[in-house]
Amino acid sequence: MDIRIIGVVGAGAMGTGIAQVAAQAGYEVILNDVSAQALQRSVESITVVLDKLIAKGKMTETVKQSILAKIQTSTEVDGLAKANLVIEAIIEKFDAKCELLKKLDEICPANTIIASNTSTMSITKMATVTQRQDKVVGMHFFNPVPVMRLVELIRGYNTSDETIAALQQVVRAMGKESIEVKKDTPGFVVNRLMLPQFREACLVYEEGIASVEDIDKAITLGLNYPMGPFTLMDYTGIDISYHSLEYLYSEFAQTNWAPPVAMKRMVNAGRLGKKTSGKGWYGGK
Repeated sequence: MDIRIIGVVGAGAMGTGIAQVAAQAGYEVILNDVSAQALQRSVESITVVLDKLIAKGKMTETVKQSILAKIQTSTEVDGLAKANLVIEAIIEKFDAKCELLKKLDEICPANTIIASNTSTMSITKMATVTQRQDKVVGMHFFNPVPVMRLVELIRGYNTSDETIAALQQVVRAMGKESIEVKKDTPGFVVNRLMLPQFREACLVYEEGIASVEDIDKAITLGLNYPMGPFTLMDYTGIDISYHSLEYLYSEFAQTNWAPPVAMKRMVNAGRLGKKTSGKGWYGGK
């Protein structure tokens, strides 16, 4: 399967990173978002990252311009019709993703692969809204995309071997490593292991056993993790962790997946973390 043009839906942090690494790998990229302002910020963000590489002597201005020239932007979903692969990187809400996949199925040629960057949600269920279940797949990148080397490739029940093989080649071209999630189970591999740690860290904090700062210190110094759970939640967004736990709780129907009160309180207060917000667990409690 020849993939030359990659569409990316969603110009947030994940979509921006995916668009950058795809263009750097030589693919033509169509970056789509409903907001023209978001698209402008996305391209500006990519430009800043590439300029830093130039300053470090890792890239030339000529290469930078060739990468930027490969990225087209569009506010219309119809602009993705010529893509061989479309990766959705929108909000982590199941209904919104299904609505988008249904539109993409109507717009894109029958041989186009449709991939979701979801971190937890069922690829099999998403695929049912399309007429191409063999070409619907999970393609879970990690934040920040240009730095993190792993991509989870998740099979839906009907995802074909050909689809998986094509995306393994794309991941290699991007200079990354993939793992194949053979069974479409909520949370896949990484979040299945990581979210319980987030949840337990919140419970330890709620119970007054230790402070946010000391819990993070315990994990970084005691387990040699690069960052603690609260720092990581602040970086990726507390709301994403909260909604992921909500989804896993609804799927597994087990209380050990229920989002903790401390996390719910942070989300309801709009303290969503994320690197640029200045809020979250470390924004003043």
